Amino acid sequence: MLRGLGPRGLGLKIGAPVLALLISLAITMILLRITGADPVSSIQSMVDYGTTENSIVDILNRATRYYLSAVAVAIGFRMALLNIGVDGQYRLAAFLAAALGGAVALPAPFGQLLVIVAAMVVGGLWAAIAGVLKVTRGVSEVLSTIMLNAIATGLIAYLLNDKRLAEVRPGSNNVATPQIPGSGRVGGLNGFLSSIGIDLPGDVYGLLPLAIIVGIVFWVVINRTRFGFDLKISGLSASAAQASGINARRMIVYTMVASGVVAGLIGMPELLGASYEYSLNFPAGLGFTGITVALLGRNHPAGIALAALLFAFLDQTSDVLQEVDVPKEIVGVMQGVVVLTVVIVYELVRRWEIRLQQRAVAAELATGHDLAREAAGSAS
Repeated sequence: MLRGLGPRGLGLKIGAPVLALLISLAITMILLRITGADPVSSIQSMVDYGTTENSIVDILNRATRYYLSAVAVAIGFRMALLNIGVDGQYRLAAFLAAALGGAVALPAPFGQLLVIVAAMVVGGLWAAIAGVLKVTRGVSEVLSTIMLNAIATGLIAYLLNDKRLAEVRPGSNNVATPQIPGSGRVGGLNGFLSSIGIDLPGDVYGLLPLAIIVGIVFWVVINRTRFGFDLKISGLSASAAQASGINARRMIVYTMVASGVVAGLIGMPELLGASYEYSLNFPAGLGFTGITVALLGRNHPAGIALAALLFAFLDQTSDVLQEVDVPKEIVGVMQGVVVLTVVIVYELVRRWEIRLQQRAVAAELATGHDLAREAAGSAS
């Protein structure tokens, strides 16, 4: 979508999301007015609160998790696969990796690597189930991943027990895996940020660079490797891929595994950088947010990053709306409006670009036809 070259293509790529965000902002202001709030003061309060130092830290940390989740979803989207199971994949991966990290103490950096690799393996294997079911039994990945989410939830509930892989925290009803020792934890980026003159009050996830690396690798693999080419061709047309010598069925499994591997990383920033355990309070629902962020970012690493920051900003500033007598749930409505507006605008722009391309091709064919007539006339 929006692959045009030159100034017009660049204008479409930049103009479409800008137009969509402006429309969504206008709709949001109307919704705020309907609720009886002052739209300008409400949005100004969100901006003021969202740009404080504490909020910036929280927004970066939220965006890191959203970004990894969206990249995991985008890998499937690139092959026309809808991996609804990212939520179950990352939660099961984080739980088992936390249990392993709390049971095995290794010196740094082997402790961190053990937990991260374990999470990637669990996420990849759990996603592979849906891929195998699709190519062997024809089961839709949407249905299988939804069911696998439920199974993952049940497994975690069964194992997160003081008689199995968890323990009860003294003085509370919370149940959690044994804490990961200090050698297995990842410190924040505050030391590095301070060295370049950026002082923040809270801890920025130390695995933020990992998310950036994942995005870069995703872009390179999809756009600059044979695997990425095979993946996209298989998603566009399985028969065409087969005629080109590509095993489309195998690519389905590979794609689901790759998506699950990245999904396994979603819980790592929180697990290794903040909680150091998997408990009843571990963040949930990130997989479904990733679907929205991936759609908003058009499955491109840069677009996903901006979308993740936007959603993290909206989530972070939702509480401040209550101070201006606006229900915090209005943020969920705002996020939905943004996504719907972007999808509609991109579709309209896509259709417009197709018409422009058709006109250009028709003009070139007409010109070629005239040139052929002139050549024939001159020859006679």
